[in-house]
Amino acid sequence: MTLDEKIGQMTQIRHFDEDAEKAITNKLIGSIIHTDGPAPGEDAKAWQGKFTELQKLALSTRLGIPLLFGVDAVHGQNTYNGATIFPHNIGLGATRNAELVEQIAEITAIESQATGFNWVFSPCVAIPYNEKWGRVYEAFAEDVELTANLTKASVQGHQGDLSKSNTVMATAKHYIGDGATDYGIEGGKTSLSELEISEQLMKPYSEAVKAGVGSVMASFNKVSDIPMHAHKRLITDSLKIGMGFDGIMVSDWKGYSKYGENAIIDAGIDMVMAVDGDMDDFHIGIKRGLENDSISIDRINDAVKRILRQKYRLGLFNNPFPDTTLVSKIGIKAHRDVARQAVRESMVLLKNNNQTLPLSKDLKKIVVVGEHADNAGLQSGGWTIAWQGVTENYDGATTILDGFKQQTNTEIIYDETALEQHPDADVAVIVIGETPYAEFFGDIGGEMDRYQLTLTEAHQNYINHYKNQGVKVVVILISGRPLVTTQQIEQSDAFVAAWLPGSEGHGIAEVLFGDYNFKGTLPHSWPKNEEDFEGLFGPNFWDNSIEPLFEYGFGLNY
Repeated sequence: MTLDEKIGQMTQIRHFDEDAEKAITNKLIGSIIHTDGPAPGEDAKAWQGKFTELQKLALSTRLGIPLLFGVDAVHGQNTYNGATIFPHNIGLGATRNAELVEQIAEITAIESQATGFNWVFSPCVAIPYNEKWGRVYEAFAEDVELTANLTKASVQGHQGDLSKSNTVMATAKHYIGDGATDYGIEGGKTSLSELEISEQLMKPYSEAVKAGVGSVMASFNKVSDIPMHAHKRLITDSLKIGMGFDGIMVSDWKGYSKYGENAIIDAGIDMVMAVDGDMDDFHIGIKRGLENDSISIDRINDAVKRILRQKYRLGLFNNPFPDTTLVSKIGIKAHRDVARQAVRESMVLLKNNNQTLPLSKDLKKIVVVGEHADNAGLQSGGWTIAWQGVTENYDGATTILDGFKQQTNTEIIYDETALEQHPDADVAVIVIGETPYAEFFGDIGGEMDRYQLTLTEAHQNYINHYKNQGVKVVVILISGRPLVTTQQIEQSDAFVAAWLPGSEGHGIAEVLFGDYNFKGTLPHSWPKNEEDFEGLFGPNFWDNSIEPLFEYGFGLNY
């Protein structure tokens, strides 16, 4: 291979970047990413068609090396409107069901391939140490053993027999310490020593490597004041040599320009997300690095071997195009049934006074309250259709209110913003929580201070409104992390942590009406008050000086 061909293989660009098609043939690009921005087409068939045309361009080059197509499918193929959207990982952690997690990953692989992708940037295997971190919901749990167990299941489910058309290459991310930064700041400093990191955070990656994970993504944080992208001891010595990882080490967004340019290649990054103007700088910089000996040709050759190895394992040299027969499997009932099972098993019952739950199907009148009750976007969180999520319904989804109406012939009243008087109601089911966010937009400790760790005043008033009418109150909390809800739990007759359930809201009603029992247990300890967040790391892992309201693993049932 020529040097340009090698550097091209190490480059990932967006399909909608200006001159992307020309770059595939002239710059000999190795991978395409789909992310927030213009969709590849109007439907899955068009998405496949777009990627097929780009693949043909790659195959027309001198060596005809096929492209990898990557996507952030973190709870289903969540970039496609109409796909099955599963509970976010925090909810899957609450299920503690590795077999279910593997099945979900298998379905995600099918629906990702159905939209043209052979590589997903999932699972996130972080250990969150602080609820201030904006990505808590992307991780399974605060517990390393549970996270390692579910990581293994997720990798196996995504990858299966990698050469088959219904599987994809998985990515363990973000390596390492992303959830354990001081104050929970996205991309901040991880103060843990390398020994503590090894003992407390490394096992999920070890399990992922044992399971044959095809790629690992570097994280935005620093360890020992070194950006993880440029941390050679942890990337090359610990991961590649120590664990025997032989897959692709991929950068995160604009990793080349953000974290030391050629230093990240020398540290062990094999493929670079060369987006937002990074591509030319990367190509020029790496050639200069070879000229001045800051990068060795052996390091370049190693990176390219790793990329080609995974393309061979995926069977792309024999079958580079997506399977058109998979399009009909997107969002099918069998997939949604699994997602609904995940919703049912993820819910955690924190309070149930006087057997308020399960609700009788013979009640005369139920009031369902709150905008989250009838909005699939709000119930699904970030990384749903768009990067930051959406605040409206999307194709194929069932809202929580839909589920209530399907579950009983009882009179169901929807009082969206708690303005009505219904003192004769048997119960008010109040659905409240966070609005969607992703990454640093949900980062309490960073510059983007948009979110709080308590309920809003408006949502508190929803509860007050019905308590003042003397109506029994059941609270369903929709959130990507435990919130400080001590007062609201005290006020309620029953309180349910439903996390971010995804597209199948009906699963919530099935449990509340007693068709199924509660199975979920807390994947994170539950904070008691806001003062718990004043320290570096918050209440929920290794700072034993803080007493939580509910311990890790707590959960009631009928």
